[in-house]
Amino acid sequence: MTKNTKVKAAILIIGNEILSGRTQDTNTSSIALWLNSIGVKVNEVRVIPDIENTIVDTVNLLRKVNDYVFTTGGIGPTHDDITAQSISKAFNLEYEIHKEAFKILESYYKLGEFNEGRQKMVWMPRNANLILNPTSGAPGFNIENVFCLPGVPSILKSMLGGLKNKIAGGDPILSYTISLKTVESEIAKSLTNVQDKNKDVEIGSYPFFQAGKLGVSIVIRSEEQGKIDNCVSQIMNFVNNKNIEIVNR
Repeated sequence: MTKNTKVKAAILIIGNEILSGRTQDTNTSSIALWLNSIGVKVNEVRVIPDIENTIVDTVNLLRKVNDYVFTTGGIGPTHDDITAQSISKAFNLEYEIHKEAFKILESYYKLGEFNEGRQKMVWMPRNANLILNPTSGAPGFNIENVFCLPGVPSILKSMLGGLKNKIAGGDPILSYTISLKTVESEIAKSLTNVQDKNKDVEIGSYPFFQAGKLGVSIVIRSEEQGKIDNCVSQIMNFVNNKNIEIVNR
């Protein structure tokens, strides 16, 4: 891939605990922000249960229409951690002990602690490439354009940096935010006019409630700073004409 190519990714959150509401997903934000910084745009995010056929079908769909797919969850030591086994089926690969991963965890744990349950974390698709884990030892892995990461947010964050050389992105995706003391209906028409004149720039409006006041944050995103500056100028024109107050967030 070359620079200035639109590079797309999908994020697949795997886990019944997310769907039930017992666990809050913060991994999407961590992965998306990191991908934006290296020029990869997240095309879609899906949350699915720990069901093998669902994982297989979803991974096979997403990997065909995206440059990269990132999965989180389901690679731990418990009975419902079935992501690695499901990825093996998706790629029609043998599900087996990864020798290098075994050595890493065998040396990570104290004598006698690397039990049968923990050994489950070294079972992966044949010839998987390891994603090293500086926090808790147990590595993630990737097969072709699918990257499998743990669900624990702090561990996942610590592993992203090690992926940079494996991901070919485009230009970093830049953003600028203008927060206004207003409501969306007051700026909708003017903002639509700006978007219509700048179709290759992503402009979003997001209501917020702060210190008892309603407001709207306008977020402008592009790979080119000049295009962001141009949109900011056009937005500020109607903001000033309408005497809308700008607020700091």
